[in-house]
Amino acid sequence: MHFLATSPLIRQYDAMWELEWAFGENAKIRKTRFPGVILVQVDMDKKEGVRCIEEYETTAIYRVVPLERIVRTNLEEISKDSLDLARERISAEDSFAVRCKRRGDPGFSSKDVEKDIGARICEEIGAKVNLDYPQWIVKIEVLGSRTGISVLNPDEIVNKEISE
Repeated sequence: MHFLATSPLIRQYDAMWELEWAFGENAKIRKTRFPGVILVQVDMDKKEGVRCIEEYETTAIYRVVPLERIVRTNLEEISKDSLDLARERISAEDSFAVRCKRRGDPGFSSKDVEKDIGARICEEIGAKVNLDYPQWIVKIEVLGSRTGISVLNPDEIVNKEISE
């Protein structure tokens, strides 16, 4: 399983240590070319990974997001994989929001991605958009030439407090 973590730029190396301590010494942790953005690969499922980071007291991590798929940064590929994951979890009775964070310049905007995927989910699944309190979040993390995708319950995105 992959996770994306964010931290203040000046605390990035502290965050990398905290991630190793939280996930264990077998975690593969690497910084990206984007300041304050760290990728983690661990041999555990999403639920266990979220629990590890929630239970570990951190001082240098803002947020940790599970990434269920990593694809090339191509709008069609992102849409296809997002829709595949959405079909597995989101039903017509559910609400959802698409959230895209774009780093780098892939040639399209975050809004383009959110509108395209949101429209496809509405059309193919019949779920309702709820931007304030969705039951599901389709999370798209564009990192230059690669993009991470997940369909998550809001509580699967771990927000942490930074200590001075």
